[in-house]
Amino acid sequence: MTDRADDALAAAQRPLGSWPAGALVFGSSAAVLVVELVALRLLAPYLGLTLETNTLVIGLALTAIAAGSWWGGRACDVVSPRLLLGPLLLVSGVAVAATPVVVRGAAEVSAGFLLVLASGLAVFVPGALLAAVTPAVTKLRLTRLEETGTVVGRLSGIGTAGAVFGTVLTGFVLISRVPVSAIMVGLGLVLVAAALAVEVGLRRVRVAGAALALVVLGALGAVAGPGGCDVETTYHCAVVQPDPERASGRVLVLDGVRNSYVDTDDPTYLDFAYVQAAASVVDTAYAAGEPLEAYHLGGGGLTLPRYLAEDRPGTRSVVSEIDAGVVEVDRERLGLETGPDLDVRVEDGRLGLRRLGTGSRDLVVGDAFGGVSVPWHLTTREAVADVARVLREDGVYVANLIDHGPLGFARAELATLSEVFAHVALASNPDAVARQDGVGGNLVAVASDAPLDTVAWQERLDQRGVGWRMITGDALTAWVGDADVLSDGYAPVDQLLTPYPVR
Repeated sequence: MTDRADDALAAAQRPLGSWPAGALVFGSSAAVLVVELVALRLLAPYLGLTLETNTLVIGLALTAIAAGSWWGGRACDVVSPRLLLGPLLLVSGVAVAATPVVVRGAAEVSAGFLLVLASGLAVFVPGALLAAVTPAVTKLRLTRLEETGTVVGRLSGIGTAGAVFGTVLTGFVLISRVPVSAIMVGLGLVLVAAALAVEVGLRRVRVAGAALALVVLGALGAVAGPGGCDVETTYHCAVVQPDPERASGRVLVLDGVRNSYVDTDDPTYLDFAYVQAAASVVDTAYAAGEPLEAYHLGGGGLTLPRYLAEDRPGTRSVVSEIDAGVVEVDRERLGLETGPDLDVRVEDGRLGLRRLGTGSRDLVVGDAFGGVSVPWHLTTREAVADVARVLREDGVYVANLIDHGPLGFARAELATLSEVFAHVALASNPDAVARQDGVGGNLVAVASDAPLDTVAWQERLDQRGVGWRMITGDALTAWVGDADVLSDGYAPVDQLLTPYPVR
C-alpha cells in the first residue's frame, strides 16, 4: 500500500507536457460552450427561445466560468493541480450526462422555481468545474518565472480557440444532426474518458470507473426519462399524435404545444379554430375555386397550403419553413407531397420574403409564431412592409398571432399592421380580447390595402361554428390603444408576449 501511495505521489508531482496541457484547456473550454448552447435547446420547450432565455443561459455560463477560474486558482494553491484534474473532469462529465433527465424531470414537476433551479445548476456546475481546469493546467506548466507570460498567454489563446471550436461545432454540426440528449451524454462520456486518462497516470482507476457507470445511468435516464420526442429537430422537440376520434387525423406537437392538425385523407378538414378563421378569410376574399399565388411564412404541418391545393386546384404555394426537421416529419409522418404547386423551402421567412417579386402574390399567410416564442423579426414594420410589397393591389395578409394575459404583443402587432396597410381587422375568441380576462390564445389578424369584406368573413366564421367574433374600425382602434409600433430597431416582443400557460 505504501509503494502504491508513493507512486501516486510521484505521479502527481510530474510536470505536465505541452500537448496534454493544451488538449485539456482546449477541450474543457470547448465543452463549456457545448453545454451552454445545448442548454438553450433543452430549455426552449419550457421557457421559449426568447431574449430572456438566452440572457439567462449566457449569464449563468459566464458566471460559472468566472467562479470556476477564481475557485480553481485558489484550490491549486492548496492541493496539487494534477490531483484536481481528474475529479474536475469526472464530476463535470457526470453532471453534463445527467442534464437532460434533470431538466426535463424538473419541467414535468414544476415550470417555476424548480425548473429554473435545475436549469441553473445544469449550466453552472459543469461550467465552473471545467473552467477550473485552465488554472490547474496553467500552474502545472509554470516551471520558470521567466516564461509566465508565454505560458499564460498561450493557454489563454488555446482556451479561447477551444471555446470558438465548441461554439461552431455545436451550432453548425451537432444540433442539426444529433439529438440534444445524445450530445450531452456523449460529451459526458468524453469528459469521463479524459478523466480516466488522467487518473490512470495517477493510478486511481476505480474513481474513473465509478463515474463511467454514473454516465451510463445518465444515458439510460435520458432515453427512458420524461420529455421524449419522436424527432428532435434543429429547433423543436417534435411529436406526432394520432387523433383517437378520427382515423386519418394527426396532431403535430412542437415543444409540447399543439402546432398543427392534419387529416392525411381529407385536406379540407380543419380542426384548429385559428386555421378555420384563416381559411374563412380566403373563402370570402376570393371567388370560390379561384386558384391563388400564395406565400406562407412558416410551415408547421402545412395545413393551410394543403387546404388551398384541394379547395382551389391550381393554387401555387411557396412555404418558408426554417426547420428542416419539421419538413422531414411532414413528409414521413404527415403525408406531405411537394411539387410545382407546393414548394417548401428550408429558409428563414424574412429572407424568403425578400426573394419574392413585387406584386407577385394574392395571399400571404403568417404562421411562424409558437406558443412559447415568436420570431420578432417577422413582426416589425419593415417585415410587414415587405409583405405589402409582394402582395398585389387587392392582396391579403393573414397572420396567426398568439398571446395571453393583457395581449401586449397582439396589440403592438395590430398597431404595426395599421401603420402599413389601409384596412385591418382582427378575429378571435371573444374572451381572448377582453382586457381583464387573461385567457388569450390564438388571434387572426387580416390586413390589406383593398377594403375587407368583414361581414362575409363573420358569416363564414358563423357557418363553421368557430364562435369567434371580429373587431374592426373604431372598436379595433380603441382596443389597440397606444400600443407601440414594432420596428427592426425596437421590437421588445419577448417582453410584450405573455408566456404560454403552464401545461
